[in-house]
Amino acid sequence: MNFDLLFVVVGLLLVVMALSAALLKRLPLTTSILYLGVGLLLGPFASGMVRLDLVERASLLERFTEVAVIISLFTAGLKLRLPFSDEGWRLPLRLALLSMAVTVGLVTLAGVFGLGLPLGAAVLLGAVLAPTDPVLASDVQTEHPWDMDRLRFSLTGEAGLNDGTAFPFVMLGLGLLGLHEVGKFGWRWLAVDVLWAVGGGIGIGALLGTFVGRIVLYLRREHKEAVGTDDFLALGLIALSYGGALLIHAYGFLAVFAAGAALRSIERRHTEGAPARVVQRMLAEGEPEEVASHREKAPAFMAQAVLGFNEQLERIGEVAVVVLVGSMLSARYLTAEALWFVPLLLVVIRPVSVWLGLLGSKTSAAQRHLIGWFGIRGIGSIYYLAYAINHGLPPDLARTLTALTLTAVAVSVAVHGISVTPLMRLYKKGRPAHHPADAPG
Repeated sequence: MNFDLLFVVVGLLLVVMALSAALLKRLPLTTSILYLGVGLLLGPFASGMVRLDLVERASLLERFTEVAVIISLFTAGLKLRLPFSDEGWRLPLRLALLSMAVTVGLVTLAGVFGLGLPLGAAVLLGAVLAPTDPVLASDVQTEHPWDMDRLRFSLTGEAGLNDGTAFPFVMLGLGLLGLHEVGKFGWRWLAVDVLWAVGGGIGIGALLGTFVGRIVLYLRREHKEAVGTDDFLALGLIALSYGGALLIHAYGFLAVFAAGAALRSIERRHTEGAPARVVQRMLAEGEPEEVASHREKAPAFMAQAVLGFNEQLERIGEVAVVVLVGSMLSARYLTAEALWFVPLLLVVIRPVSVWLGLLGSKTSAAQRHLIGWFGIRGIGSIYYLAYAINHGLPPDLARTLTALTLTAVAVSVAVHGISVTPLMRLYKKGRPAHHPADAPG
């Protein structure tokens, strides 16, 4: 692989994006489709200038996608302003837990009886493809922290949570393949990989997000220190929460999401009840240094500054990773199995799992249909697959799962990218400005 060429291509794309941002927003498709197309042109399907094999370069791709995902999960946490005690979290939790489990189960059935995979490999495939993507789904996520639309909040919360809740199923799949210790009757898997790793990840992320955020606010308010360092705060808190979770053998993905949500909760407690326009006007009055250290304004300024920086990082990561995904696609991965399995995943398994997960909820039919459709697969799936390969997945199974995963991600980027703009416009047009169902609960 020519990394020099990749740097040039990514750099050129970033410059083009900066110069044509307004034009691209008017196009009836997402920018991810453009990045995927550039990757296809560079890869074996077209010029062949970049040749990157996921199985052979799994270690590199695991780290690369890992960074992109944790940045995006931290951003997702910062976008969600509801307190965890609010009933609005019920929908994301049901999607990230119930719908996730149903998706893994249905993919497992398709894998065993349709694809002829061993049970462990089928469970692993379900875990790889079950999580929705927090990076590529930005067009259907909350537009700002005060966006309480039930559809957008649910999709954002689901994407933030299920990249962590998929991990137990990954470990279960590896365990059934003999590549991970699950204990007799699965006791170790349940105790360590489910209860401890999930609870520990959320706990350490929430603790560190709250602790670091309060220290920064104290220094800014009382001593006018630590001002203008929001980029370091974002990167430091991401690394601290992620690394801390891994050190105690908990899930780092859940930790960074919880850290972002905890940082946002500090702002919410200080400005609760204030409309978005009031907070935004408050932040616009005065010099940045003064606002950052102001007793009333500092919490909101900190949260918004960190969010703005993270959103820029998220876009950069999206460009690089989606171009890489496009460059990895080749004719050998377009298998006969993928041609029926990917449509089954996107138009049957995802809607069914959402329907079952949201039974009895307050969502409208339109919201359930859109949530069922916008189960965008992407960078998280590439990460989990690379993780499994690096943990000893046999080469023949690795090739089979790679073909299915890359095809699913590419198709998802294309079909969801084309449909997101018209569908979201129809959804917005069909709802009054202050619809009573806008509350996420």
